Amino acid sequence: MLKKPYLFIASLIFLSLFSFSYLRDYKPSDKEVLLKRLLYKSLDQAHFKNLEVNDEMSSEAFDMYMKALDPNKRFFLDKDVQKLDNFRYKIDDDFSSDNKIPFLDESLRIYEERIEDSKNICLKILDEPFDFTISEEVETDADKLDYVKSKNELEERWRKQLKLSALVRYTERVKALEEDSLSSQTPAEVETEIRNQLKENYQDMFDLLSTQDIEDQHARYLNAIISVYGPHTEYYPPEKKERFDQQMSGRFEGIGARLQQTGGEIKVVAIIPGSAAWKQKGLKEGDVIMKVAQQGQAAVSVESMSLKNAVKLIKGKKGTTVRLTVRKPDGLIKIVPIERDVVELAESYAKSSVITDSISGNKYGIIHLPSFYADFKGTGGRNSSSDVRQELVKLKKENVEGIILDLRNNGGGSLSDAIEMTGLFIDKGPVVQVKSKVDKPRVLSDKDDRVIYDGPLVVMVNRFSASASEILAAAIQDYKRGVIVGSTSYGKGTVQRFIDLDRLNKVSPELKPLGSLKLTIQKFYRVSGGATQVKGVQPDIFLPDKYVHLDIGEEELPFVMPWDSVKRADFEEWEFQPNFKELKAKSEGRVADNTEFLNIVKESERLEKESKRTLETLSYSDYVLQQEQLNAASANFEESDFESTRLKFTVLPDHVLKNDQDSVAHYVAEEWKNKLVRDIHLEECVNILTDME
Repeated sequence: MLKKPYLFIASLIFLSLFSFSYLRDYKPSDKEVLLKRLLYKSLDQAHFKNLEVNDEMSSEAFDMYMKALDPNKRFFLDKDVQKLDNFRYKIDDDFSSDNKIPFLDESLRIYEERIEDSKNICLKILDEPFDFTISEEVETDADKLDYVKSKNELEERWRKQLKLSALVRYTERVKALEEDSLSSQTPAEVETEIRNQLKENYQDMFDLLSTQDIEDQHARYLNAIISVYGPHTEYYPPEKKERFDQQMSGRFEGIGARLQQTGGEIKVVAIIPGSAAWKQKGLKEGDVIMKVAQQGQAAVSVESMSLKNAVKLIKGKKGTTVRLTVRKPDGLIKIVPIERDVVELAESYAKSSVITDSISGNKYGIIHLPSFYADFKGTGGRNSSSDVRQELVKLKKENVEGIILDLRNNGGGSLSDAIEMTGLFIDKGPVVQVKSKVDKPRVLSDKDDRVIYDGPLVVMVNRFSASASEILAAAIQDYKRGVIVGSTSYGKGTVQRFIDLDRLNKVSPELKPLGSLKLTIQKFYRVSGGATQVKGVQPDIFLPDKYVHLDIGEEELPFVMPWDSVKRADFEEWEFQPNFKELKAKSEGRVADNTEFLNIVKESERLEKESKRTLETLSYSDYVLQQEQLNAASANFEESDFESTRLKFTVLPDHVLKNDQDSVAHYVAEEWKNKLVRDIHLEECVNILTDME
């Protein structure tokens, strides 16, 4: 997700004016119709892709919707799909006009019937013991399956799926029994207990499916249609947009507990360090929330309530108090009052550490950036470019001789922060080029001629580095400012914007809130001219990782935009360039002789082979043998876990956290330090920095 408001002002004004004129005498009675109208017009006017809304598009949307509704082909019968196929070429008419076709209503009617059928089938199957001595297999890749022809075939599909779920749990429990000499439980009793647990879990799942509100169902239908525009175009209902904003800013108001719905219960699975729940200490991981009471009000039971609705009750404004009735793991029922506060996701912010090489005595620095976060709403949150600037200043005060910027697993974020951050390492000049569907490419530049850090630089990337990460890495590479190290990045070279649909709705305020539309409005290009779309950023020095052979990346998604190029921008390469050829040769020599990297290569090949295996055995003896082989292969990799004895790490204090958050900072620092010392890729980056001297 990339944001730079001034680039989109013209488009937004145009959309707003268009909507005003279009809706002046238009007053829909129904939120569904209004949403379709606003989404269609916004996409038609502003989306980068000139997509014709026709029968071809309708057919693709039909397939995406059916996949979203029944991804594993365990609900619909073939005759259901054939019946719904009558609407295959009518979705375009539904989307582009005010006329409603009965496709959504009919699909949900059949879907609800099949949910009830499947629930009865599952409960019937789970009433009888599984025979794990039979040699049979189940196909786990839904794309290789056809829809079943009859309810008997549907029952057989569910039987195999449930048997696989039971077999996995049964194998784990039997192994535990064999290791516990005091247990008197028999394998048959274990099998019965597992089936009863599965009954509860699947009952919860079916209850959840049958109680989805119509707005959620409608959003799924709309997103199936919108997905044909590309993988990064999506309709966000109001609550989902709120969660997105919180994730991007790294802060929100609430108690600071991560919750999960399991077995019909709302369970606490994690307490966020530094949050209200963490400071007040009454709520713990493993607690089950039974009731929620607002200050001065009666408690409301959340048992059997959806997780979404339970979270609504628990969240609230800073300074307000919520009282949670919880059941502790030992069965104790306790009321836990928590005063809500602003939750800062400390682990989501940039942080730095000094690296001391005990052999050479050299000092280097590393900055870890999880995302290009930004305070898009102006609520006093943090911005990634400002934070990285501060980390660079701190590392310079430590007299480091080189810096590593770690963008691994960084999925992107704010475009403006990516541009400003690049400017910390170069003189003023072009950073990226952007192109909309109607305009010529525009160069976006760093206009600040101050260079905050001009020393040796390594930028780490991997297959999960995307979007804004690729903008920065590509610019550093094109300027020859530093060395890009790792594996080829994700390949997301498009720019998205959010349109607040409520701002476009001036005629039916009673239908608010409508949510937001995220759509692709531009592609971005390197200053050297090529797109990062699909191809990503190729590292100057390749380092193998576990995931290098897996099908991960932009090109694996449906309806992606192709790679292309534009004219090179006018820029000057960095004066003090590294000797890339020499650095690459030295690194390749070390990696080729390094046992740890050789093990990583073997593990990546094993994972590639495993990812292609979609048939699973349902025989206990065969499954145990298979797991033993997998565990042995995995253990060989785990046993060779690297731990550096040469590098010492000193995590620098956060420049924003207050005194009362020192314990949070310490916790985050220790967690990170434990990861750094086990990072073989980081040690090789230190070697590369040493070679650059």
